[in-house]
Amino acid sequence: MASSPFLRIAPTLHLRRCCRKFWCEEPKEGTTNGWTRRRSTSAAQRSPDVVELGHIRIRQHVNPLSSSFATPVEIPVWKEVFRDPSLPLMVDIGSGSGRFLIWLAKNCPERRNYLGLEIRQKLVERSQFWVEELGLANIHFMFANATVSFEPLVSTYPGPLMLVSILCPDPHFKKRHHKRRVVQASLVDSISKRLSIGGQVFVQSDVLELAFDMRNQFDACLDVFEHVDTIDNNFLCDTQGWVLHNPMGIRTEREIHAELEGARIYRRIYQKQKHCI
Repeated sequence: MASSPFLRIAPTLHLRRCCRKFWCEEPKEGTTNGWTRRRSTSAAQRSPDVVELGHIRIRQHVNPLSSSFATPVEIPVWKEVFRDPSLPLMVDIGSGSGRFLIWLAKNCPERRNYLGLEIRQKLVERSQFWVEELGLANIHFMFANATVSFEPLVSTYPGPLMLVSILCPDPHFKKRHHKRRVVQASLVDSISKRLSIGGQVFVQSDVLELAFDMRNQFDACLDVFEHVDTIDNNFLCDTQGWVLHNPMGIRTEREIHAELEGARIYRRIYQKQKHCI
């Protein structure tokens, strides 16, 4: 059995430099992440589609089907992006503020590269600023619509794709907007083709209906993927097949916020067992 691509890292870091405070502290209760609206006494005066994250005001809902997001991103020169582009790659789809991925890249006990794809450009610019500020050569953020850019990006990467994470994506609650959700059959097909044998996919959400939707999309490819609890007994699941514990050792901001609100996180982990025809 191939070794698990998952990392086991202490969830709390203590860094001395104040300028690193943004990404090394867990958000406090009532703070925002992703599509959650910011709680504020003046919230009624703000657009319901705008949130504040740090010093940046961003739109929380983005339509990935807009013509402005229809063009695949330009492929980077990988040797200019990563110090060693032959290393195994993790892709985080919907990287948000970037804290989660930066924590991994800064403290990973294994040698690998990290690529964050985010459809909100201001978040990407700030995340990449922190990468350069910290002098990290194993992580890069890109402004990209994963629906159209995942395939051309990973198909040109020199090393193996070993892990894809899709963590608490925008649920697009309205039924007519479900087509905007990031986990669609086309993306699942690209992941199944590009992921290396033994590579894993980690999806989670605090919205049960969305979690079931992502689960159904990957369960439709069980000829390629196998749920991890049938491979590794270390991954404990409940009677419904949801993984009970976060295997990364680090929680996303949305995950922290949801758990503070008393919500449950629904997780599924898949491992590629054979080549996709």
